[in-house]
Amino acid sequence: MCNFQRMLVASILVILLISCAPSANIVRNPEVVDFSGDNEYTEPPVYDRNAKEPSPIDLRSSDLTKLDLSNSNADLLYANFDSKTQWPPAEQMPYGFDWQNIMELNKNPGLGMRILHEQGITGKGIGLAIIDQPLLVNHREYAGQLQLYEEINISPDTAATMHGAAVASIAVGRTVGVAPGADLYYIGAWTGDWGPQPNDFTWNFTYYAQAVHRILEINKNLPEDRKIRVIAMQVGWHPSQKGYDEITNAVNTAKAEGVFVISSSLQDTHGLNFHGLGRSPLSDPNDFWSYQPGLWWQDSFFSKKETLKAQTLLIPMDSRTTASPTGTEDYVFYREGGWSWSIPYIAGMYALSVQAKPEITPEEFWETALQTGRTIQIGHNGKEYDFGVILDPQALIEAIKDK
Repeated sequence: MCNFQRMLVASILVILLISCAPSANIVRNPEVVDFSGDNEYTEPPVYDRNAKEPSPIDLRSSDLTKLDLSNSNADLLYANFDSKTQWPPAEQMPYGFDWQNIMELNKNPGLGMRILHEQGITGKGIGLAIIDQPLLVNHREYAGQLQLYEEINISPDTAATMHGAAVASIAVGRTVGVAPGADLYYIGAWTGDWGPQPNDFTWNFTYYAQAVHRILEINKNLPEDRKIRVIAMQVGWHPSQKGYDEITNAVNTAKAEGVFVISSSLQDTHGLNFHGLGRSPLSDPNDFWSYQPGLWWQDSFFSKKETLKAQTLLIPMDSRTTASPTGTEDYVFYREGGWSWSIPYIAGMYALSVQAKPEITPEEFWETALQTGRTIQIGHNGKEYDFGVILDPQALIEAIKDK
């Protein structure tokens, strides 16, 4: 072999080694989760609508191949399932039930969001940070955007979680996310301390406070046009919980440094209100009239036990397909969501708004979102209910550009 050939081979090997080497900003690669065996059924599962707190049927990674589900259409429309769910043959499935179509349809973040993406409004170059549970770092939905993954108070043998993969993909997922062009900075942390027993848990928000300060430290070294502008934390805190003062002070520090922290405590930290939207899994995610109160609060809304606070922004929540922690190319459909699904949606929307107007503030963003949102009427049991304000992404971005 001549010297030129040796140099060529050596160069190729160096390139291969570099391309295969793990990122210096990824401190750990949590393993995938195996849900198989968690949800075994010997007869068709039933959705209990009359339960005090109805919850979707969990079919994730279940083997349903021996079941006759031909009469289970109504129940399956209230089910969670994933890429590893094994379904019966077609003759044992309900007529017209297409799980693949449901999975694909609900990858769409909805409300016309993909039209903004086609126009180049993707959050490109905007830093978005998430503090949440351990992440499957190399999932195809967000691996390309992930700039940093660190952990606080997490055991090195802890596997990835369903929560982390879901919120990361809702925020920045390349096919399911609101801001597929944003840079993702992720810190895995628990909201407290685990004891020796499975359910032995004590709230401790000092870890989240540490994570916020770490993100602000990272932000100081980022170029001006790549700064982290928003942090999503899918949890809230109360004065009775350990670390309340620490997390509150950390959020206030972030506010002072121009970083919008979105959490379940948004009303307390910023005086802003939001709530989560529900939707049938077969309806069009882009159709504003397909939305209604989320599954977990719709009964209280229609019975007048719960009314929306003034100036509440309504955000998609239910019937979402997200990244699954069971594999780097796996997906999972969640029939019912929580605020944890709405918070990264808002964070992604803020990243889009920052791209459209870099000097925007959280207050201007929220005020404009309320001004441009859609108010609709929804029917229920023969009655009409005023329902709004639903976030209108296209109208919001147009208004921001015009200001």
